[in-house]
Amino acid sequence: MGSVLHTRITRLLGIDHPILGGGLMWLSDARYVAALVNAGCMGFITPRSYANEADFREALALCSELTHGKRFGVNLTLSHRPEANTMIPRWMDAALTHGVRIFETAGHAPADLITALHKADAIVVHKASNIRHALSAERAGADAIALVGMEEGGHPGMNELPTMLMGALAYGQFSVPVVLGGGIGRGRQLAAVLAQGLDGVLVGSRFLVCEEIQAHPRYKEHLLTCDEHSTVRLLQSLGTTWRVLLNDTARQVQAIERAGATEHAAFGDLISGTVARDRCYAEGDWRHGMASLGPAIAFAKRIEPLQAIVNGLVDEAVQAITALRTVHSLDSMEQE
Repeated sequence: MGSVLHTRITRLLGIDHPILGGGLMWLSDARYVAALVNAGCMGFITPRSYANEADFREALALCSELTHGKRFGVNLTLSHRPEANTMIPRWMDAALTHGVRIFETAGHAPADLITALHKADAIVVHKASNIRHALSAERAGADAIALVGMEEGGHPGMNELPTMLMGALAYGQFSVPVVLGGGIGRGRQLAAVLAQGLDGVLVGSRFLVCEEIQAHPRYKEHLLTCDEHSTVRLLQSLGTTWRVLLNDTARQVQAIERAGATEHAAFGDLISGTVARDRCYAEGDWRHGMASLGPAIAFAKRIEPLQAIVNGLVDEAVQAITALRTVHSLDSMEQE
């Protein structure tokens, strides 16, 4: 079943399916990442989600235990604020010491980080929200690229282009594997990405309702009621676009932004990421906090094991590819 889905990204990362789970702030912990790996995909623990380095090291150990030694990844996101990057070298060293050799990088000026990771024989998948930055990362040595369109939940940058258009524009410009992210939640979309000549998909929001995500059941139940209109892009005025769940907090932020605010201070604690962690994810109060979310949540219909979601994506992708090949073969015979 999976052979038609083998691509350069599956070979590079040693995985069964061309599906990567994006690093989810507060939620990409050891159990979720291990579930991705055990389902034949690749996941990335987010060290920024942990209170201290010791907790991050514990997560690395737990993930190794849960995956029975299979390879998993770590996300290293560079902030545009240098003071926010002071822990990056320590997180990198902790992961490398543990034996991690797959990293998802993102953010501002990744060249030095990519070089440092390559010195440790690590594989780097760099996530970018525009082709120019992605090409720059490839020149800096990135082993693969994850291109995200404006539909991405979280931080899609200032990019105004949708995911599938990004993919079409990217084709032929890169020599390394390229995966697409943003609004991906169906196997048919995976098939469409492969039909574009690219190598796989990056999935985030669709996985938020899996059993292994450590978020409150009330929050997950609310996500099941969401459709493609349940998210909103905010903070373009600050140059830090954020696509989030359309809730009370998002509406307050939207109103402040429409009033002309251009400084972080104008939004106060409304845009603090810890509010979503404490209210949405821990308490189930989905009305408060900037909770990263993309329109692919519309594809979520039930809370179920991550393996079941992945199986559905893979089965549908294979069916779509098989059907396309059948139609093409029939057309060819008719023309003969």
